[in-house]
Amino acid sequence: MSNKENGTLYLGITNNLIRRVWEHKQKTKKLSFTSKYNLQDLVYFETYTDPENAILREKQLKAGSRQKKIDLIEKNNPDWEDLSEGF
Repeated sequence: MSNKENGTLYLGITNNLIRRVWEHKQKTKKLSFTSKYNLQDLVYFETYTDPENAILREKQLKAGSRQKKIDLIEKNNPDWEDLSEGF
């Protein structure tokens, strides 16, 4: 999730992407990181059928640099469009 191109980034995992994006957009958790920084745009996501692999990938991405995260987003979504618009 992000608030604008090259803006603040949030990375997490969920078992229900549509619900979780909705929660971020509705700011259901008022004191959350995404609410504080107004992170409303889903700019990148990956899907996994195995939760263990999803957790490993999350850790890998979180351990990477900010630039690596930006490069991954821009490779797949160069205009930083909100990918949740199609949900």
